[in-house]
Amino acid sequence: MLFNKSVKTLVKATLVGVAIAAFTSSVSAETLRGASMFDDKHTFTKTMVKFGELVEKHYDGDVEFDLRLNSELGVEKDYVTFLNQGVAIDYTILAPSNMARFAPSIPLMDMPFLFRDLEHWNTALGSDVMAPLEKELSDKADIVIVGYAGGGTRNLLSKNPVGNLEELKGHKMRVMGAPIQAQIFDALGAAPSAIAYNEVYNAIQTGVIAGFENEAASIQNLKFYEVAPNVTLTGHTITVRPIVFSGKKFRKLPAKLQEAIMQAGKEAGAFGRELESREDAIKLKEMSDAKQIIVSEFEGREKLLDMVKPVQDKFAESIEATELLKAIRSK
Repeated sequence: MLFNKSVKTLVKATLVGVAIAAFTSSVSAETLRGASMFDDKHTFTKTMVKFGELVEKHYDGDVEFDLRLNSELGVEKDYVTFLNQGVAIDYTILAPSNMARFAPSIPLMDMPFLFRDLEHWNTALGSDVMAPLEKELSDKADIVIVGYAGGGTRNLLSKNPVGNLEELKGHKMRVMGAPIQAQIFDALGAAPSAIAYNEVYNAIQTGVIAGFENEAASIQNLKFYEVAPNVTLTGHTITVRPIVFSGKKFRKLPAKLQEAIMQAGKEAGAFGRELESREDAIKLKEMSDAKQIIVSEFEGREKLLDMVKPVQDKFAESIEATELLKAIRSK
């Protein structure tokens, strides 16, 4: 009887120990939630999946990823608020201009005609030239940049052809919310206005605007070609899309996990830049071959570079970033 009682006690103690160990493991595992406005085929989503894989590779601990797609948790404007408040999501990929309300200088990354070409863009993002903007975003928005994705070339997308400065004059188009976006296109003679991204399709359909500007992946993914099939190759922006993390969440994580996130962010950013820059031309061709879009060059594009430079300089001066703009241009 004593032997049986001892065995029962031992078994019971063992089971309790296993349960406690399982509970402790469950509690200690970090769950990081991400958000994407797009499906699993979009480069942003693929880059965030890669980010998760790289964190797991670099972190010797338990971490799980919960990535929500197709705007389940809202759009980029919502993501910025969530990250700033430390609620709902922990990481995503954002257009810098959507963070302007917290960090006024950050849209410099997104300024049209900032980069001469893809080589200039890649050189700049591979350096530490953006460090002052990273600090401002962290200080003012409590959002941490862990890497740089992007690489899509943004062009004009319109209901009717817009192929030269005369046709661009008075063109009602949507731009992102940062003032520099509107200032640039206003200087080119267009009539820009900032409206919510999720309202663009209907706004073109109903005539509120006649077009907007975007990169190929988003045009294809969200089927914008259905309402605006004319793509004019202005190549005004090579996108910079930071992989960002909530500062409030980041500080709560173990130091080793923080290190893994920073390392993974850098590597995932390089992965995303190569992926999007490579796929951009492919997606344009796919849509063109499917007769979903009509692609044309912008007549006299070189004039645009001279027309916008005073606006760029004035903006940089207003945010005390003249030296930063010079540094980016010199890369």
